[in-house]
Amino acid sequence: MFYTAHSLLFRTWRTIMPFARIDLAKGKNAEYRSTLADVVYQGIVNVLKAPDGDRFVVVGEHEPDNLIYDPNFLGMKRSSDFILIQVTSTVGNNKEAKLAFYKYVVEELKNKLSVRPDDVMLNLVFVDRSDWSFGNGDPWT
Repeated sequence: MFYTAHSLLFRTWRTIMPFARIDLAKGKNAEYRSTLADVVYQGIVNVLKAPDGDRFVVVGEHEPDNLIYDPNFLGMKRSSDFILIQVTSTVGNNKEAKLAFYKYVVEELKNKLSVRPDDVMLNLVFVDRSDWSFGNGDPWT
């Protein structure tokens, strides 16, 4: 029984690998940035169904003149609190999961950090396992 459960967990881990990149203007404190990363990570685990512990998140802060975006594109009213979130993954590549992830992140950021929904831009990129190397230049096999 343990062997079967262990094999399933290992097989799941071997096929799921999300990486999140969060970009925002400088000026938010460490607690804000940590909560931001936590919300994105929980969406990856709870909505996209990555295994808990598969946490690879980079939060990049930029000088305001280095975070370039159109404040009104597609009818949005973006402010200086604009956040760009990109998740690269091998899991969740279906319409239902994508839409649920977008809604989850926007609602949680609004509830936990008072982020305006217009200030959150999300992008999901789906790749194959061969697009990853975890070290030594070796492909993920």
